[in-house]
Amino acid sequence: MLLKGQTAIVTGASRGIGAACAILLARNGAAVGVNYLGNKEAADHVVGRIREEHGKAVAVQADVRDQHQVERMVKAVEKDLGHVDILVNNANINFPVKPFVKFSWEDMASKLNGEIGAAFHCCHAVLPGMVERGRGRIINISSGLSRTPGDGFVAHTTAKSGLDAFTKALAHELGPHGITVNTVAPGLTETDATAWLPQEAKDGAAAHTPMRRIGQSEDVAGAVLFFASHYSSFITGTWLPVDGGNSMF
Repeated sequence: MLLKGQTAIVTGASRGIGAACAILLARNGAAVGVNYLGNKEAADHVVGRIREEHGKAVAVQADVRDQHQVERMVKAVEKDLGHVDILVNNANINFPVKPFVKFSWEDMASKLNGEIGAAFHCCHAVLPGMVERGRGRIINISSGLSRTPGDGFVAHTTAKSGLDAFTKALAHELGPHGITVNTVAPGLTETDATAWLPQEAKDGAAAHTPMRRIGQSEDVAGAVLFFASHYSSFITGTWLPVDGGNSMF
């Protein structure tokens, strides 16, 4: 029960990595606000799984790219579960996968504004309380692609690199207030968001990974739990790859 008595918000928590994070944080004692954009049924399912294990959770709808919706979300979580101690910025911001020469600026701007805007709005909403209490944990979910680009991922790489920089800037500013800010960077992970990839691509990635497999959502959730717990209290501004060893190359 590493997080007993604490409250977390996990954005984009109705599926995949976000759902795994919400369930693991709850399993370790946190009350969890399960944020979702449009799939209430999926979010309710995650809440149900947490409650089946005698945890506390509520589903909270918000488009995290919208400041006012984020503010309403945080207020709803605080009303039902208590002040927010942990924020996991995980929500997936869609983007086209195609060569740069086929991109429009609108394609890029949508991803950049969405990725950084979502993290900005969520941090902005929870930080006053964290600063007042002198404690907080912010974990941003980036990507291995922020440092090792891939074909067609120019928008994703650029946006996630910006999120990495945002993490370091906040870590520097918020350290004196007892608030840590860290990045977890998954490699290729088996989720709904990667279901479109052909199996041979996944098998090829696994074959070139020291662990000889691709990631699972629970692998990422374990790293998030570490950063949310007191065991990481003197770690801030870091970029932690969860990629089976790929980033060593």
